[in-house]
Amino acid sequence: MSESAPQPLRIGILGAARITGRALVAPARSGGHRLVAVAARDRSRAEAFAAAHGVERTHGSYAELLADPEVEVVYNPLANGLHGPWNLAALAAGKHVLTEKPSASNAVEAGEVREAAAKSGTVFMEAFHYLFHPVTRRLHELLASGELGELRHAEAMVAIPAPGPDDPRWSLPLAGGALMDLGCYGLHALRTLAPWAGGAPRPVAARAGERAGGVAAAAYGGKGTGWGRAPAAAGASTPRTSPAGTLAPDRGRPPPPRPRTTTPPWALQQPPSDRTMRRRRQTSAPYSGGFSASSTSTRPPSSSARTPASQTAAAA
Repeated sequence: MSESAPQPLRIGILGAARITGRALVAPARSGGHRLVAVAARDRSRAEAFAAAHGVERTHGSYAELLADPEVEVVYNPLANGLHGPWNLAALAAGKHVLTEKPSASNAVEAGEVREAAAKSGTVFMEAFHYLFHPVTRRLHELLASGELGELRHAEAMVAIPAPGPDDPRWSLPLAGGALMDLGCYGLHALRTLAPWAGGAPRPVAARAGERAGGVAAAAYGGKGTGWGRAPAAAGASTPRTSPAGTLAPDRGRPPPPRPRTTTPPWALQQPPSDRTMRRRRQTSAPYSGGFSASSTSTRPPSSSARTPASQTAAAA
C-alpha cells in the first residue's frame, strides 16, 4: 500500500526580518508549505509582513505564536542575541525549529540549546543553506570516494560590504561581530571536512580587528591542527578584506587511516522525511508551557535572567 500524500508543513515566523522573504517564504511556497502565522514586537509590522507574503494570520507576541496549536515549525530570524532564548522556548513548546545562525550567543547557551534539542523529540536545524548546495555535496562525495586523493589543504573566505553603523550586527549585547555574522560560515564549512582531515579541529592561532563597541570587524583564521589536518575560524564583515580559515597538513604526526566510505556531513543533516514528520505530528504532546497568549515581552520568561534588556531593542 502506498503512503498517503505528504502534508504541507505549518510554519510560524518569529519577527518580520528582511531575510525571511528570500530565506523562508520563497522556498516554502515552492515546496507547497503553509505560512500559518507571523509575530512581531510591533503588530503592525507583522500585519504588513503577512499582507506582503501571504501569511495566514498574525500574533502580537512571540509567545502567542508558540502557543498557536496549528504552528508546528518555527523559523527564528531574530537578532543573534535572541536566537538562543527563543530557540529554547520553541523547543520547550514542542515545535520543530529552523533557526538562523548562530543558534546561540555563547558556549553556555549553545550547550543548553543542544541539550534541549536532543530531549525535544523534534527537528532542530541551523539554516546553513550552503550545506545542501550541489557544489558542496559534490565536494564531499569526492572526498569520501578518494577520487582525487587525500585532502591536503582548504581555505574558506566570506566577505560582504560593511553594514551601516546602527546595524544590530555591530552590537555586542546582540551577539554581533564578524565571526558571529559571517565567520561561522567559513568555520562551519571547514569543520564539515573533519572526516577527511584527520578529526576535529584544534585552532592554534587567530587574529581579529576590533571595532568601536567591542565587536570584531574582521576575523582572520590562523593555522589549525588536528589528527593530521584541521581548520581554524574564519569570517569578515568589512569590505576589501580577505580573511580565510585554513586546513593544512600537520607534519608533526601522521594522519590515522580513514575509510573511503565516509558519509558526507550533509547526508547526516537531511531534513526529516514526510513519514517522520507525520509520526512526530501524531505523537507530539500539546503545548502546556507557561507562556501567556497576551504577553508582549520579546524574551521567554525562563530566559529573562540571562538575556540583556538591550537585546529587546532590535527585536523584530
